[in-house]
Amino acid sequence: MAAVLFILSLGAFVISVRSFKQKGFLFNNAYLYASKQERDTMDKSKHYRQSAIIFLLAGIVFLLSAAAELFGAEWLYYLVIGIVIPAIIYAVFSSIRIETGK
Repeated sequence: MAAVLFILSLGAFVISVRSFKQKGFLFNNAYLYASKQERDTMDKSKHYRQSAIIFLLAGIVFLLSAAAELFGAEWLYYLVIGIVIPAIIYAVFSSIRIETGK
């Protein structure tokens, strides 16, 4: 199980780095659900940044979960929860901020 979590962590980190560089596919709900015309006129930089931060946090969560599994350190799951909750809050509020233009 730890190996799968390490692979997921690596994948999330790769997507995060590429998103910070604004390269590759944009993994963002606003972009995915937008029409072709909206995608062409959309300012993608804010969406890339949001996706990059979320994937970075997901990579950290997967890495900590893998370490908890590998070393039997159950206390690491408290750190995971401490990252997941702020990540969800960030995702919601940053989406609202992007949509309202603030």
